[in-house]
Amino acid sequence: MSGERIVWIDCEMTGLDTVADALVEVACLVTDSELTVLGDGVDVVIRPPDEALEQMGDFVRTMHTDSGLLPLLEDGITLEEAQRQVLEYVRAHVPEARKAPLGGNTVSTDRAFLARDMPELDAHLHYRIVDVSSIKELAKRWYPRAYYMAPAKTGGHRALGDIRDSIAELRYYREALFRELPGLDSTTLKEIAARHTEGAAPA
Repeated sequence: MSGERIVWIDCEMTGLDTVADALVEVACLVTDSELTVLGDGVDVVIRPPDEALEQMGDFVRTMHTDSGLLPLLEDGITLEEAQRQVLEYVRAHVPEARKAPLGGNTVSTDRAFLARDMPELDAHLHYRIVDVSSIKELAKRWYPRAYYMAPAKTGGHRALGDIRDSIAELRYYREALFRELPGLDSTTLKEIAARHTEGAAPA
């Protein structure tokens, strides 16, 4: 069961430098194999070190001001408490470690910060990721109509809204691009696999 689920996480940071910048918000939703959200999810605001706030660039500062996040940081919780809350939710729906992949958009950046600041959470996730941005890049090249008709983002650079956007995007691409179940028959799939096997003789 745990292996069929996806742990969706989005992070807001003071920037993208994993040495100097800090996590300021983490949101998490777990979905089943049909992309149905399980439970209420979790969204935590984290108080960053003063030096991370002081060196934050104008672009990021404006973004977090416009989203309403910046004024909340003073009353944010610690990284330790944030990790505890997120892990509690994840384990309620994915009790087995290293079974469910991390999902999101350009999620390798989020994972780098999680590995640094929330190692216990990172260790609970499978090493594979479900990156919706990869599907978007392929759709842009192979199915441009579907790419340009994708649903608009409404998350507003807040972690929970952004992760809901990512789930909605994958639901859209699943319906717009992926074949209806049960999909192609085994014989046809075998023929396709043979055509795309490295070193196979040309048809």
